Amino acid sequence: MHTPTLPSPAPEPPLPILFQDDSLVAIHKPSGLLVHRTVLDRHETRFAVQLLRDQIGRHVFPVHRLDRGTSGVLLFALDKDTARRLTRQFEAQQVDKRYLAIVRGHPPEAGSIDHALSRERDDLEFQGEASSQAAQEARTDYRRLAVAEIPYAVDRYPSSRYALVELTPHTGRRHQIRRHLKHIAHPIIGDSTFGKGRHNRLFQELYGNQRMLLACTRMALTHPHTGAPLVLEAPVDGDFVRVMDGLGWGAQVATLQACR
Repeated sequence: MHTPTLPSPAPEPPLPILFQDDSLVAIHKPSGLLVHRTVLDRHETRFAVQLLRDQIGRHVFPVHRLDRGTSGVLLFALDKDTARRLTRQFEAQQVDKRYLAIVRGHPPEAGSIDHALSRERDDLEFQGEASSQAAQEARTDYRRLAVAEIPYAVDRYPSSRYALVELTPHTGRRHQIRRHLKHIAHPIIGDSTFGKGRHNRLFQELYGNQRMLLACTRMALTHPHTGAPLVLEAPVDGDFVRVMDGLGWGAQVATLQACR
């Protein structure tokens, strides 16, 4: 009996590389991709570390985090010495990071969220003793870029309000931006953990959105070996752009990005 040959799985599309030299590489991580293997999702088989390693043929060392649902600038070192140097910059809060998020409601035009956060455990810590729950200092600045109101009742109001905000975290606590926006009652759309399910479902129905609407769009740091300033940028794309267009923000965001 002839056994049919199963088709080979489609090859992985290459990760978009924003910058690469002999010591580091930065990619535009898509939403939905884990950075590395985690005990929290044992069945996942795709990781940025593995895909990038196979793509460029070199070992890579992640030096910061992006949540699975967050897209944007993700930086790797190509050797352990560079990893140590970059990690020190992040720990010393010498790296300027900018994020865009679409949130529920209309927050003030600008503000600073200075709210301590209890420490959340890393993946490896789930294998050991429970970590301390003592709150750690955490601060995130934000400014509102655009607002919209759509004629759909989700809560007790006949229409629903949303805003596009730019965020600058000054500390690097786990899930900091997501937890801070929940703290001020403006959670991120598409955030299944800290957001609101009814608003998430509305955006799925109206715009086909399948992701958390948070993206790291810009990172500025000092090159760990040359000392030169290094600016990495990753414009939003895919579902994020489709939602912004649906809310009437396309032209405003294009102007904002062109002025940078």
